[in-house]
Amino acid sequence: MRFDVPAGVSPIDRLKVVGRPVARIEGPLKVSGLAAYAYDHRLADAHLVHGYIVGSAIAKGRIDHIDLADAEAAPGVLFILTHRNAGPIGMERSVIRSKVLAGPEIDHYHQAIALVVAETFEQARAAAALIRVDHSRKTGDFDLVAEKSGAPLAPSFRGPPEAAVGDFEGAFRSAPFQLDETFTTPDQSHAMLEPHATIAAWEGDKLTCWTSVQLLDIGTSDMASALGIPKENIRFISHYIGGGFGGKGFVLADNILAALAARALGRPVKVAMQRALIFNNTTHRSATIQRIRIGAQPDGKIVAIGHESWCYNVHNGWPESATQPTKVLYAGANRMTRSHMARLDLPEAGHMRAPCETPGMMALECAMDEMAIKLGIDPVEFRILNDTQVNPENPSRPFSQRRFVECLRQGADRFGWSRRNAQPGAVREGRWLIGMGVAGAVRAAPIFPSAARARLDRNGIVTIETDMTDIGTGSYTVIAQTAAEMMGIDIDRVVVRLGDSSFPVSPGSGGQFGAASSTAGVYAACLKLREAVARHLGWNGDDIEFADGLVRQGWQSVDLGSTALAGELIGGDRMDYGELSQTYDLQTFGANFSEVAVDSLTGEIRVRRMLMVCSAGRILNPKTARSQVIGSMVMGLGAALMEQLAVDTRFGLFVNHDLASYEVPVHADIPHQEVIFLDEVDPIASPLKAKGVGELGIVGTAPSIANALYNATGVRVRDYPLTVDKYLRAAG
Repeated sequence: MRFDVPAGVSPIDRLKVVGRPVARIEGPLKVSGLAAYAYDHRLADAHLVHGYIVGSAIAKGRIDHIDLADAEAAPGVLFILTHRNAGPIGMERSVIRSKVLAGPEIDHYHQAIALVVAETFEQARAAAALIRVDHSRKTGDFDLVAEKSGAPLAPSFRGPPEAAVGDFEGAFRSAPFQLDETFTTPDQSHAMLEPHATIAAWEGDKLTCWTSVQLLDIGTSDMASALGIPKENIRFISHYIGGGFGGKGFVLADNILAALAARALGRPVKVAMQRALIFNNTTHRSATIQRIRIGAQPDGKIVAIGHESWCYNVHNGWPESATQPTKVLYAGANRMTRSHMARLDLPEAGHMRAPCETPGMMALECAMDEMAIKLGIDPVEFRILNDTQVNPENPSRPFSQRRFVECLRQGADRFGWSRRNAQPGAVREGRWLIGMGVAGAVRAAPIFPSAARARLDRNGIVTIETDMTDIGTGSYTVIAQTAAEMMGIDIDRVVVRLGDSSFPVSPGSGGQFGAASSTAGVYAACLKLREAVARHLGWNGDDIEFADGLVRQGWQSVDLGSTALAGELIGGDRMDYGELSQTYDLQTFGANFSEVAVDSLTGEIRVRRMLMVCSAGRILNPKTARSQVIGSMVMGLGAALMEQLAVDTRFGLFVNHDLASYEVPVHADIPHQEVIFLDEVDPIASPLKAKGVGELGIVGTAPSIANALYNATGVRVRDYPLTVDKYLRAAG
């Protein structure tokens, strides 16, 4: 079906199941260890063997010679895959631009140069240490700061890299109040719990991969391109994914090397990328350099706003367009955004945890805080003063919903913002300096075509099948809630089957589009199933009701399951979209408030509490949505205070490539967190009147903490992460 008019009243609006805080239906499997992730799958036969990836020891250069003799003679070794025996790997059409197997040219540090396959994992690992490689090292470009001045405009991503409205330069020069500051954000890694892992098995010319991939349809397309086989010969199974955050969006070395080795050996091959390899072998978030200029009148109205950003990537890679939020968040008649992308020889950068908005807001919302202080206006009121109900770059394009001001006002009231002392460093508790900070939040809410199949059996059980994945966000549960609401049954009468590329195609998990898109596809499939039930009964009209496990029309009432006594009834459909998403700007909005404490003697930073207020359409499940938002806030805390890939600009690698030295928040770092969802629906966004919310929580958290730190200390640090040493240096 096609969604091209705003959603009207539908069975979803009964809200008997949808909108309820239902516990995740797959939760018992996960907490009991019965949920099978990619590496956990057990094949019926006993011929499974293990692969171990060997990564390059240099960042750029060439393999002159690779000596495999000792490794091949090691106990249990069956096969060693290198560029010499892999055959062509067609990555030209792939979303990922880097080669998954180096040779003879090497493009980046820890790029795979071999896969050792043995009877056991331990044998493969031991043999991998016996491989000897002679390299010729080449000079590379590894420093964004050094390449900044020559960086060209970035490729188009979510719009052109350069946009202008009015006369920004003139308006900025003449503005009585001006801000011109530069902010930097570092390279960051996804650091998900589950490593990239694949079990690949061939049956004739058909390949099945039990793998950890967020976007199955794109993944099977890329695998087909890499192997040179028809897409219909490939099946991906990803029932459970232990965290992805964009890093498992596409096929990488574990997928393709496992498939190549399995084809060569004629046996299933299991590959899990070792943790130390993940940081340099897979994608990450690019560092950014951002210059923000704001010009304002004495009354606080912004008259000029400009945002320039520099990131890097490999040739033809995606940019981290940090200017994205500045395009939509605040009013201002004269505007300029410009995004540059340098080409470096570091590992490929990719989509990660709300790409674009996360680093962009880390700069923009600190700049807004600084400008409010210059003007002597409360930071909450300054943001409210510059609100807009239309896209400021394209005023003819309204937002489908925009309750940004309500997020700010409700958040300020709930957080106790009125108790904040505007004078930095004025509030103490013993040796601790206390501060409060605020930041706005905006994240795009795209929605994509999604298909599903709904089956009804004689027992009244409805089974939903779609290739949508669950990366720990609750996809199983919100899909079950949608089906239960549509078919008028309890949620325990719904079986959800996800993560199989043989099922109808969804967009997968990522980009804050998964829940809204996939549930719309399930909605469409259930409408078809309802029609099939009505046809079976010989009923016509719009007054057929599905409720309480029954189907009713007028005085007639039958048990839902009885309609399938003669055989299973099936409904399948795909939700497509018309011009609504082009006519309206689909965004989610929010406000984040933080309170921090800073030890006046040591500089130790503690975040004490955080509040997030979200405006994101209908919340399909407040329990799973809250879990996503508090998880996003934890990621935002990490981005603010600790997460950083340290680049060795001499040799071109991320030095801290393990979880011991790449710091992420732990339980002891997490403060009290509160989440508020505004009660709203967005009939323009989707048939369920819902939008994504999973990434909204991250984009305002880091700058909220940064602004609280300034309020506590009077010291402004613009170089993330905001570590103690930087504050001590800035304080003199």
